Amino acid sequence: MTEYLYLIPILPLVGFLINGLLIGRIPRPVITLIGCGSVALSLALSLSLFFELKALPADSRMIEQVLFTWIVSGNFHVSMGFLLDPLSAVMILVVTGVGFLIHVYSVGYMHKDPGYGRYFTYLNLFTFSMLTLVLADNFLLMFVGWEGVGLCSYLLIGFWYHKKSAADAGKKAFIVNRIGDFGFLIGMFIVFWQVGSLNFVDINAMAPAAFIAGGSLITITCLLLFVGATGKSAQIPLFVWLPDAMEGPTPVSALIHAATMVTAGVYMIVRSNVLYMMSPDALFVVAVVGALTAIFAATIGLAQNDIKRVLAYSTVSQLGYMFLACGVAAFTAGIFHLMTHAFFKALLFLASGSVLHAMSDEKDIRKMGGLKKYIPITYWTFLIGTLAITGIPGLSGFFSKDEILWKAFSSDYGHPVFWVLGFVTAGLTAFYMFRLVYLTFHGPERMDDETKSHLHESPKSMTVPLIILAALAIAGGWVGMPHILGATNYFEHWLEPVMASGRNAVDTHALMSTSSNAGMEWSLMVASVGLVLISIFVARMFYNKKPELATAWQKKMSGLHKLLLNKYYIDEIYGAVIVRPTVYFSLFLWKVVDVVLIDGLINGVAVVYNDLSESLRQVQTGRVRTYATWFAVGVVVLIAVFMRG
Repeated sequence: MTEYLYLIPILPLVGFLINGLLIGRIPRPVITLIGCGSVALSLALSLSLFFELKALPADSRMIEQVLFTWIVSGNFHVSMGFLLDPLSAVMILVVTGVGFLIHVYSVGYMHKDPGYGRYFTYLNLFTFSMLTLVLADNFLLMFVGWEGVGLCSYLLIGFWYHKKSAADAGKKAFIVNRIGDFGFLIGMFIVFWQVGSLNFVDINAMAPAAFIAGGSLITITCLLLFVGATGKSAQIPLFVWLPDAMEGPTPVSALIHAATMVTAGVYMIVRSNVLYMMSPDALFVVAVVGALTAIFAATIGLAQNDIKRVLAYSTVSQLGYMFLACGVAAFTAGIFHLMTHAFFKALLFLASGSVLHAMSDEKDIRKMGGLKKYIPITYWTFLIGTLAITGIPGLSGFFSKDEILWKAFSSDYGHPVFWVLGFVTAGLTAFYMFRLVYLTFHGPERMDDETKSHLHESPKSMTVPLIILAALAIAGGWVGMPHILGATNYFEHWLEPVMASGRNAVDTHALMSTSSNAGMEWSLMVASVGLVLISIFVARMFYNKKPELATAWQKKMSGLHKLLLNKYYIDEIYGAVIVRPTVYFSLFLWKVVDVVLIDGLINGVAVVYNDLSESLRQVQTGRVRTYATWFAVGVVVLIAVFMRG
């Protein structure tokens, strides 16, 4: 089956082409079959190839399929090729598995939308782009997929383009990501300049000799690549596009925030682990940005009232966790959290879509309450996702989050400060997520009578994916149980061949702290779980048992609440410092430099020559006596000149 590796991304591309070319000409059932079926086939093929890869010896788990030579120019050779190894195998299962469930969910969610065919066309293109990104065997082909998901985010976020807010959000995502992509491109150019290849296998083999470990060039290269990751994966300072991405349909939010686009930056850094292991300074920057983003976004989530916006800032925060893991060289922990996050975050977004479906698209949680009895399946699945993201023991989020916190503390690249930031973020996450649960599903019913009369559970096409994702949110982390529990961390063993090359790049086999300080690890784990339980208890008191406490605290800390509600005014600051000056400067270039100076100079020259031509035209009268007179005058002038000479 390995010879069919290329079909994994190609099948959704075929679905995109058929639905796109025949849009408006085929009935909805056919659109559904093509849109969902193409991704289902990719999922089936991904599972088959995963088991084939698993059957190989651990040190031979790599399948590279080169389809053809893509670009040849001097020493620059790039092939159209795909690489299947333990890392890309995890990613294609996440993308096709979660992506397929989102496609199925979309059938019920979008069934009345007039743009149904266009929606599935974009969704298939998005899936193709992400699969190309994670299967690419070289940086340039990865960049094609990278830009593809960027294009699709613009199309899907602005899907309801008749709404100005949606159109603006799509443009914002597109422009912000172009800033990050510029850094990615320059970093990629430096890699080729030094290594002479963009192929990942070649880079892993030759980078240790091509770069000086700890040198300025490798640090600059890694930081430039990280600039691209901050844009795609919404880290400080390029995170501002992600909360506005909520303007698209809710399944789009689940696809972007859970399984595809926002995880691309994390995947790229893990794929480039050989480069990053050669630059401790770059790793430190990645860890700092990740930790600060995690706690920064979590504080904003405390005060948001839009159900999808709360989840959006939660995504930014959880991505910060992933980058924190990468920054302390715990790349496996970062990918592990990427996988578990895909399960519970897709679940939370799709469950929020079910809430909106019941609430006639009302997003304000202050206008909800008491929904538990009306939409029980949605409630229980949402609760499971919430328990998973907060890190309750036994659920998937607990294993991956605890792994990151422990590595942040114990890694040779870690620091107790990183652990403190992650620890506090865990407490904040538990608080704002259960605030969301209690305000949405518990307490008095705050919706109007018209909305209340239409409350109903979602159809099976929406609830079945929720149930499957809930099961994954519970059990998805069991493959990565920590050693302290006496279990085998199968996930760590699975990715070991990919991570070994990074360790070998710096001539050591023990970069991660191997101290078996079980007492310390147990203490940190208990502290984290204890803080989460305390946060849940406080949220229950504030938003379920004694809501007057929340009102009193909000009034008491009105300034801080307003600051968080307005997201630290980051958008306003960017608008004042970057956007408006850029607009004003552009207007200056247009109206002064272009219109007055450039057009004025060119038009002025034209006017002068036009006036001169008009003057010279007067001598062309068509009368012989006039020409004779000018001829005589000329002769006299010439005679006078010669006589003076």
